[in-house]
Amino acid sequence: MSRICEITGKKVMVGNSVSHSNRKTKRKFYPNLFTKRFYSVEEDRWITLKVSAEGIRIIDKVGLKRAMADAAQKGFLNL
Repeated sequence: MSRICEITGKKVMVGNSVSHSNRKTKRKFYPNLFTKRFYSVEEDRWITLKVSAEGIRIIDKVGLKRAMADAAQKGFLNL
């Protein structure tokens, strides 16, 4: 599975590691992802999502149904 948040669309970024002598080498910045189960009351079932910490906060704030609908509209989640 790829390292992409299914709610926010966050994914791996590429940048440089900079040493004390200012040499630059390529590195990756990984998103803070969790595999988490959420209970959907409307569907009466558990849904497993790979979400970032920000994605968990969005689900807590607006609810699972609306967060999934917004993510599907933006193309981050396939329903």
